[in-house]
Amino acid sequence: MEKNDDLIRIYTGTDITVNLLKTELEKVGIFGIIRDDFDTGVSAGIAANPSAIDLFIQESDLKKAKPILVDFLKINKG
Repeated sequence: MEKNDDLIRIYTGTDITVNLLKTELEKVGIFGIIRDDFDTGVSAGIAANPSAIDLFIQESDLKKAKPILVDFLKINKG
């Protein structure tokens, strides 16, 4: 990835589901960044959700990622 300011969040879920989606995207050459704000939220005094993990990708990869994301969401409802 070239620039962090072009990152967009495409999915929020549990550690397991985020990593599954990240793996599927990597199969087609889309590399994501997992961000867990739980520690940041706790230190700031904010009630963070420990199960909410975000997956970010480059905005330029969004078009290529959409069909994978749609299929993933069909399989991993909930």
